[in-house]
Amino acid sequence: MTWTKRAATLCCICVLLFAVPVSAASDAESRARLPSFSDLAESAGAAVVNISTVKTVETSKRLREFFSPFREHPKFDEFFEEFFGDKPRQRKKNALGSGFIISEDGYIVTNHHVVAKADKVQVSLRASEKTFDAEIVGTDKETDLALLKIDADRDLPSLDFGDSKSLEPGQWVVAIGNPFGLSHTVTAGIVSAKGRVIGAGPYDNFIQTDASINPGNSGGPLLNLDGEVVGINTAIVAQGQGIGFAIPSGMAKDIISQLKKYQTVKRGWLGVVIQDVDQDTAKALGLPEPRGALVASVQEGDPADRAGIQAGDVILEVNGQSIESYRDLTRIIGQMAPKETARIVLWRDGEKKEVSVEVGRRDKQLAKKEKEEEPSDAGVQGMRLRPVTSEEAQALGMRSAKGLMITGVQQGSPAQQAGLRPGDVILQANGRLVEKAEELEAVVEQAREKGVVLLLVNREGQNLFRALRLKE
Repeated sequence: MTWTKRAATLCCICVLLFAVPVSAASDAESRARLPSFSDLAESAGAAVVNISTVKTVETSKRLREFFSPFREHPKFDEFFEEFFGDKPRQRKKNALGSGFIISEDGYIVTNHHVVAKADKVQVSLRASEKTFDAEIVGTDKETDLALLKIDADRDLPSLDFGDSKSLEPGQWVVAIGNPFGLSHTVTAGIVSAKGRVIGAGPYDNFIQTDASINPGNSGGPLLNLDGEVVGINTAIVAQGQGIGFAIPSGMAKDIISQLKKYQTVKRGWLGVVIQDVDQDTAKALGLPEPRGALVASVQEGDPADRAGIQAGDVILEVNGQSIESYRDLTRIIGQMAPKETARIVLWRDGEKKEVSVEVGRRDKQLAKKEKEEEPSDAGVQGMRLRPVTSEEAQALGMRSAKGLMITGVQQGSPAQQAGLRPGDVILQANGRLVEKAEELEAVVEQAREKGVVLLLVNREGQNLFRALRLKE
């Protein structure tokens, strides 16, 4: 072997000798940098509770109808009578969820859906054999939050709310709850994203996390590494893994405070139908960029109308907060107290204009509108409708004022399930032009046997189809 080859061989051996310990040291340093969640789980876990509920539910009408053809069979008749009978039967249904204590005197935060329509709510603490009966202080369906109260014979461990606004994607978070009834399960992950809209309601602004959240985790806390609650776990994507959602603490704190004080939530109200601004609309209006909330219509006599806001205006700011989409406006106004002043910057006729609005109270205005406009069955398949005005047609880029403007969509209705929303304009139903609610109702009745109506809808100036599955 030549001297050159010997030198090269020695160099390779040296590299191999030194490479292994360097790599091992690097791995050890990486492991050392990973946080331990043991102390956090121990201290915060003491304030996490298991919630069990009992609800009264009726036997499914659809299930009774499915089995009814078999009733004539002598062996099945007794079974049918026992479980279904001629009338819907009531039965008790048990459910589990999570929650966390926010004060030493026993106030507990959880989800609305955990305790909704519950006949009885019970709370059990970690390492305690005693179960407490809980009082439902108040719930808010639109943000899926609820406040409970238990009376204990001692001061209880509690958790503090942290600042969800300071969270950034990639930060560590910990979820504690009772998935599938397995009490005080701790999972860790990171913040995957913020500001997620998942169609849960008008105030969607969820934190997305890959910390494992499963059925039974609902209502439990999402914690930062300081042990502060930055979110309330509330939803999962059933067909996905590592995709969970939590209500930001910044939103929850105000809701919980109102529930504690009033047993309900008082939200601000403008009285406008709004939509997003796309690139073409921004260009047509002379906006430098496509942002803001385009006012499609203004409810007569409501706060926006009294302040002089008009259809075709684009709301850009509220009290110094930028409005990027219509959801920002809904959320910001909803967080304001009734009679509070909103300083609004809007775009009209190619320039900015500022107006002041004394916001109204959302629930009272909705009740008033529903009483005036909505029939007992909540309109047509859960939609409140009226003819489109010429101003609205112009704002949407329509050639003429044709169609039906959707001014409200009932939660859980066929319209909501079809993805329809306020501000949409229904142009056709099963190929027929519709300009009156009665005309749409006629198409719906003709399509009863088929069970679905195909709607042509104008949304933000673009036409799209939506299949409306009819309510039985």
